[in-house]
Amino acid sequence: MTSRPDIVECWIFRVRDARPEVLLIRRSAGRIFPGLWQCVTGRLEAGENIPLAALREVEEETGFGPDDVEAFFDLDQVSGFYAQEPDALATSVIFAVRVAPDAEPRLSSEHDAHRWAEPAEALRLAVWPAYDESIRRITNHLLDPELAPWFELSRDGRRIRR
Repeated sequence: MTSRPDIVECWIFRVRDARPEVLLIRRSAGRIFPGLWQCVTGRLEAGENIPLAALREVEEETGFGPDDVEAFFDLDQVSGFYAQEPDALATSVIFAVRVAPDAEPRLSSEHDAHRWAEPAEALRLAVWPAYDESIRRITNHLLDPELAPWFELSRDGRRIRR
């Protein structure tokens, strides 16, 4: 049996002065969970390819497009969580992108602030346990030049190393 996730999530990170930084974006007032620091999150469009939905959401929420993305990764992570409405189990598939060291986001109206955080600070600010796991996968796997290629995707969403 196969199924499609309810949402995609995509963590954005960069390496600046040999130090990794994770982008956290804060949810705007008037939305569910206002003030929550999070990664890019969004719903899939009908018939949309899952990895490409993540890249679309990155561009919509942060302005980072193909020229800004240095690498695109599948975090090999799926998260299940309780969604109060519609009182059901929801799922997300989680990705990551590495952007240039000097890249700066241009936020959509969905978010009212951003901050580049070192992993320890990101772990403190990101409240959901699945966020902890995503940040750890970035630092433990994607920053390691021997491991990262196993997670890398092409810009059309296909695994590069097979």
